[in-house]
Amino acid sequence: MIIKEVTRILEELAPLANAEDFDNVGLLVGNADTKVSGILVTLDTLESVVDEAIANDCNLIVSFHPIIFSGLKKLTGASYVERIVIKAIRHNIAIYSMHTALDNCAQGVNAKICEVLGLADCKILIPQKGSIKKLTTYVPIGDAQKLKNALFEAGAGNIGNYSHCSFIVEGTGSYRAGQDANPTKGKIGETHHEEEVQINITYTKSVEPTVLQALFQNHPYEEVAYEIVTLENTDQNIGMGMIGELHLPLDPLEFLESVKEKMGALGIRHSQLLGKKVKKIAVLGGSGAFAISAAKAAGADVFITSDIKYHQFYQAENKMIIADIGHYETEQFTKNLLVDYLTKKIPNFAIRLSESKTNPVKYL
Repeated sequence: MIIKEVTRILEELAPLANAEDFDNVGLLVGNADTKVSGILVTLDTLESVVDEAIANDCNLIVSFHPIIFSGLKKLTGASYVERIVIKAIRHNIAIYSMHTALDNCAQGVNAKICEVLGLADCKILIPQKGSIKKLTTYVPIGDAQKLKNALFEAGAGNIGNYSHCSFIVEGTGSYRAGQDANPTKGKIGETHHEEEVQINITYTKSVEPTVLQALFQNHPYEEVAYEIVTLENTDQNIGMGMIGELHLPLDPLEFLESVKEKMGALGIRHSQLLGKKVKKIAVLGGSGAFAISAAKAAGADVFITSDIKYHQFYQAENKMIIADIGHYETEQFTKNLLVDYLTKKIPNFAIRLSESKTNPVKYL
């Protein structure tokens, strides 16, 4: 198995197209055609993680956080990032990062938090905008079904729990082929009228390359007329954070004690506890202050996240409890999720969970 075969499997879970624009995801170090000797899964790629990969003959590190976030202008070993990249290259170790692609996945980071906390009926808290596209194209009536089938096979036409969704309108198309054209129908220099079908079909942006390939390969015309628009509609399976419910309401302090234990938090910074039991819980792994308003609007009793600043706790406004349990603590189970996923997809292959402690925050 080569690296790009492994990354293809990972991108079935978390397509890179769903990552945030500011992020740096995918294969950051290495050659995609390299044969994989073993896979080491980690939350962060540190020197100790690279050493661990070397010791266990793993030449592919799958890391949640990207070691290269902004551009590197030199590799002199002056910073920890440069030293890690140099060591990885020297020992032919590839590094692949998923980060916000996995954050935005319905079975990703936040789903794992919900699982650990025992939440039910979980849904995406902030669906990602711009994730749904609509393709419109025009095809002779006799070729319409073949083209639709190819587009469906490529991943288009899925809406929620429904597949093979499309809308067609019949009409008459016209064109005049130029001297260098090779028209499927009609003659050069003559205006041709053809009974056509307008096909309208939606798809998620992650499958756009495959959908366009199917369009061009299966459309009968030499020149394919098509339009693509980004819709305001949201896909409820792509987005940041999740919200779910406890099976039974709990006293706020009792619930936070439970969170502390289950998430292995050494401390919880929280806003004012309210005088009512809690049941509806919002979660967002990593830095989640931007989602405070969304959690309140969704009716959350508690919002669990990290990296909350002093004044941001005021935004709870006595409508919910904001609980900062630590950045590492919210994301620590992500590597377990990835190991379980890869083990199911690639049984009988060397997949290791990193034993390196990568939390940079220490407590007295």
